[in-house]
Amino acid sequence: MRNEHLRLDNDRTAAGFRVPPADHTLSSDGPLPMYRLSTIVVLFVFWLLLSGYFEPFLMAAGAASAIAVVWLAHRMNVIDREGHPIHLGWRALLYWPWLVKEMVKSAWDVSRIILHPRLPISPEIVRVKPTQKTAVGVVIYANSITLTPGTISVEVGMDEIVVHALTHAGAQGLAEGDMDRRVSRFEGPA
Repeated sequence: MRNEHLRLDNDRTAAGFRVPPADHTLSSDGPLPMYRLSTIVVLFVFWLLLSGYFEPFLMAAGAASAIAVVWLAHRMNVIDREGHPIHLGWRALLYWPWLVKEMVKSAWDVSRIILHPRLPISPEIVRVKPTQKTAVGVVIYANSITLTPGTISVEVGMDEIVVHALTHAGAQGLAEGDMDRRVSRFEGPA
């Protein structure tokens, strides 16, 4: 592994991604309150799911914990558009079912290959050019590739993703670009 992918230099770049400087100018009239509120809600719902307690005192303690965590995160300046991408929320309702369907189809294909007596694999390393405009979009694309059985993202950059495909058909499926187009639509305008 190359050292430049691990190091964060003075330009604040890492693994090919440009990291913008922290924006301390966001005020209460900007988008930050919505991110804070949605983070509190997500943390509280997560707390409820894990605890399973619905007594008033314990629910108040869970809400207070969620508020305290978000307050600390705000003080540390780690609440941002990338860390909590609520702007992608409604598009997920269209993308995730399609991704689950692709995962099931690929899992079925990989299972057939594994159970075949001759094990008909033809592993390939392919390079795909992502069309996403943001680091979040490229990460969603790379993770979608990895979540689909038979393919795994080996190296990820803004201009190229190196993918190991178990079969030639899997590599061709990536080259056709259907997943890339769907992730770009999911990402929306930058």
